[in-house]
Amino acid sequence: MPDPTAGAGQVVVEVAVAGMTFVETQIRCGTDPWHEPPTLPYVPGGLVAGRVDAVGPGVDPVWLGRRVLASTGETGGFAERAVAAVSELFPAPDGLGLPEAVALHSDGSTARGLAEHARIRPGEWVLVEAAAGGVGSLLVQLARAAGARVIGAAGGARKLDAVRELGADAAVDYRAPDWTDEVRALTGGTGADVVFDGVGGDIGRAAFGTTARGGRFSVHGAASGTATAIEPEDARRADVEVIGIEQLFGFGPHLTRWAREIMAEAAAGRVRPLIGQTFPLERAADAHAAIENRTALGKTLLLV
Repeated sequence: MPDPTAGAGQVVVEVAVAGMTFVETQIRCGTDPWHEPPTLPYVPGGLVAGRVDAVGPGVDPVWLGRRVLASTGETGGFAERAVAAVSELFPAPDGLGLPEAVALHSDGSTARGLAEHARIRPGEWVLVEAAAGGVGSLLVQLARAAGARVIGAAGGARKLDAVRELGADAAVDYRAPDWTDEVRALTGGTGADVVFDGVGGDIGRAAFGTTARGGRFSVHGAASGTATAIEPEDARRADVEVIGIEQLFGFGPHLTRWAREIMAEAAAGRVRPLIGQTFPLERAADAHAAIENRTALGKTLLLV
């Protein structure tokens, strides 16, 4: 394809790192309920990092050569060069590598927002599903930093080891039939005060059953294919506050602040993104497959 050019108010970024999320694999498949199937020809990828290589009319040339993260919308990131609006640029912090910055920009800001909404308090038990994933791994660390006791739920020994290395007090395999019993036992029979549900489906519904009375059940993902929906009467009966997946729709105005905060935490060494695997651009299909078949650990990135 020809090199892209910057229009008015736009820049061209020479891409060094392209990020991806589980939702983007669903968008590519045309199965995500919140996005229209993409129109071909389609270039996946909505977040890149690199240096600004060209600026369009009306853009301050001070951006030239700067290390930035750039949102390209819902398309265009899996490329050597990508166009972005200057309003969608985020200066990469000094002292933080571009892969780390990409891993923190979307997943980190989401995790920061989820933790803020859930109002984690010191001494509480927090259950994090998909705790070895991009968002989950950061939720484990943020909950620990808030003084909570953390149980990380994941699938398989490799992921459970990673959860423990992140500082979780305990790790449980939610592929085991008695995993919810283990959660109750770890919490002294009361259940978790806060549950972060990023899986949905049967696992999400089972996790709701482990939430302590007076606790908070926060939904943010549907890795199983369906988001957990709790009937209001069930929530009242269980005395659980359900923070539904619709919370994500209100995150937009706060994402830049949350990204700045989580990157400052990382630059100070208080949190770290879990980058489990990287792929060259020409193996983008393999990268998507790793996320979809659940072999990926933490964040998956393309390096250009």
